[in-house]
Amino acid sequence: MEKVNIYDAKTNLSKLVQEVARTGEPFVIAKNGQALVKVVAYQEAQPKRKMGFLQGKGSVPKDFDDLNAAEIEEMFAGKEA
Repeated sequence: MEKVNIYDAKTNLSKLVQEVARTGEPFVIAKNGQALVKVVAYQEAQPKRKMGFLQGKGSVPKDFDDLNAAEIEEMFAGKEA
């Protein structure tokens, strides 16, 4: 990780920020050799999915497993129509 003097960072900030955005490699801004801040590329946080968010919004028929069972069986058995 590159360490950049605060004066140099101020002078070349646009170039340094573009480099971080392009490569993703962060750099540290320092004053008198002491690290002050770390500049990293911004990444949009992905929203977390919540389990059960559709609970109560719909229903499954009780005979769901038997729906169109005869047609499906005929397709797999290879019977001609």
